[in-house]
Amino acid sequence: MNGAESLVNTLLKGGVDVCFSNPGTSEMHFVAALDRIPGMRCILGLQENVVTGAADGYWRMADKPASTLLHCGPGLANGLAGLHDARRARSGIVNIVGDQAVYHRPFDAPLTADTEGWARGVSAWVRTSSRAEDVGADAAGAIQAARTAPGQVATLILPSDSSWNEGGVVAAPLPVPAVPLADPHQVKGVARILRESRGKGVMLLLGGMALREGAQIQANRIAAATGCRLLAEGSNARTARGQGRLPLDRVPYVVDQALAALADVRHLVLVNAKEPIGFFGYPGKPSRLQPADAELHVLARLEQDAEAALRALADELGAPPATIAAAGPARKPRAAR
Repeated sequence: MNGAESLVNTLLKGGVDVCFSNPGTSEMHFVAALDRIPGMRCILGLQENVVTGAADGYWRMADKPASTLLHCGPGLANGLAGLHDARRARSGIVNIVGDQAVYHRPFDAPLTADTEGWARGVSAWVRTSSRAEDVGADAAGAIQAARTAPGQVATLILPSDSSWNEGGVVAAPLPVPAVPLADPHQVKGVARILRESRGKGVMLLLGGMALREGAQIQANRIAAATGCRLLAEGSNARTARGQGRLPLDRVPYVVDQALAALADVRHLVLVNAKEPIGFFGYPGKPSRLQPADAELHVLARLEQDAEAALRALADELGAPPATIAAAGPARKPRAAR
């Protein structure tokens, strides 16, 4: 078994069965392995940002990582914008980048690049597999990293001789760390603020998994019981929408509109969200969008379980149970045309 075959088999064992690809010569042994080994769905993208953007979207909708296949450092560079978006969306991707053979790198061939350096700006995990014997284990590490909450880009750089050399070993999947729970002190602290303020001037800012259906139900329980406001981050990976769900507004893009939307906030509670910041800096306008005297509180960090934290807060407040059907107004049927 060569290194490329061990890579494909390890990806499949780890539940990664889709590969968005734009390969070149350095990746041909991996392409051949994809063809020989059943189970991997390989989808060609005609430009690298199509590949990385598709992998980002796949995670957002499937809640599982896909792999990519890019051609050397320049191919990675062409896909960096999609990987930047994926990092901001907290998407898990096993990003595979071909490279020069290990022995060929010192000759500085035309496509030789600082591939690891370019990858670090968009990746939480970067590794180069320099031996066929290590490819499977490194791939298992990449899958584990990609699946670690809230989702991460893991870049595995694959020199061509690591693909074609014999000695590949299929690696078993590594355990994925459980999604951390919010600290009970965080929950009790936010509950105290909601009680003391009776919800006035308190806003829950929802992002990440806090915008999924189950978390929305819990957030609606809290808002109904306390009168606090709910708002979504301006840019989000995925938001549950449709009849019966919360009609959530987002932090406006335009600075003046955002300042107006947050003007009455005295306590801003972050739930899988980051402090709201303007997209750009403008003369005479603040970078932070909440009032200067507003207090920031964290109910659930980016990597913590938002639904569990919101449920714990609702229970701490004694909020009545709710269903998704009660979370938002029902829409009237459209008139027949």
